[in-house]
This record gives sequence, structure tokens and C-alpha cells, in this order.
Amino acid sequence: MDEFRNALTDSREGTILLIEVTPNAKKTRFPSGYNAWRKSIGCQIREPPVEGKANLAIVKLLAGFFSLPADRIRILSGVNTSQKKILLAGMDIDSVLEILNRS
Repeated sequence: MDEFRNALTDSREGTILLIEVTPNAKKTRFPSGYNAWRKSIGCQIREPPVEGKANLAIVKLLAGFFSLPADRIRILSGVNTSQKKILLAGMDIDSVLEILNRS
């Protein structure tokens, strides 16, 4: 989807991804849609937003989805909210889009 591009920003360190997280979901899924108003990609996880469990699950999910080591995924903002900015260190926008569009 070309609209995914609106959820991505280029940075010196890699690509910043805007996601909207739904914790306590029935199943873990990424991407789980696109919010055009917020320009963010949906992310559903089974874990609850308690004691950092949801954030750890997000990092693990995105690391697997983008085939990156977990230490190259960083939550830049939104640690305590459903709206998050995630850094995919070392990945350019075109590579991220290619992977997203395969899903």
C-alpha cells in the first residue's frame, strides 16, 4: 500500500515508523491496517500493556517482521501510549516499504 509511506520518516539512523497499537488483542498481527487520519500502521498484540510486556512484544514482533535483530528496533516515543514512533535502525524507507507491501 502506498499509504504506508505516510507512516514512515527518514532519519540518519534509519526509518521511523508510526504505529498504533492494540494490546490484549485476540491474536498478534502486523500490519493490521492503516489509519489515514493518524498516518499510522496498525499493530495488534496479545500481551497486556503492563510492566512493559506490550512494548517488548512489539519489539519482538517488528524484529521478526523486518528480519532485524531486536537491538535495532527502538521505541522513540509513546512508551506509555498506543501511538508509538519506532526506529528501524539501518533500514531505508524503500526497504521498509518493500517489506510492508509484501504483507
